Amino acid sequence: MTMATEFKTLDVRPILESGGEPFQAIMGAVDALAPGEGLKLLAPFRPQPLFTVMARRGFDYELEELQDGDFEVRFLPKQAEPEIRYSGDGPSPDLWPEPSIDLDLSELDPPEPMVRLLAEAERLDPGEVIFAVLSREPLFLFPELTSRGHQWVGNFDATGNLYRIMIRIGSRAE
Repeated sequence: MTMATEFKTLDVRPILESGGEPFQAIMGAVDALAPGEGLKLLAPFRPQPLFTVMARRGFDYELEELQDGDFEVRFLPKQAEPEIRYSGDGPSPDLWPEPSIDLDLSELDPPEPMVRLLAEAERLDPGEVIFAVLSREPLFLFPELTSRGHQWVGNFDATGNLYRIMIRIGSRAE
């Protein structure tokens, strides 16, 4: 499912043994990585504070304790956000107003999320936007929205567990 990541290796154990601080060397190694490349870090302890720093820079990590008690940490580039699906009619979602309604429907079983979204769409004026989070991609909702003249854009969140959708209400005169 995921492509194999190429890694550059940085062993900070000699830096630490000589009394040095490895943070600059680590950041320099990260800055030198090619797109999609990861960093394999060898350290004499679990570098817990580095996990947050690296997450902010777009990396997940895998941690392995070595036989000698040292650690190997593999920092992998986070997977790109899943592709956005879009109904394609009318103005770009970049030009839509902020949502009038935010709904978390992730705990509801089908068809309840679709029923709720269509009911909310009926209440709103043309041009207004609904944002909703669902537990799965609403494949049966898409053609229903399109047939009613509404636009939609959606994708899975970065975890791949929740589907996010924005619906722009179309003109009732269509």
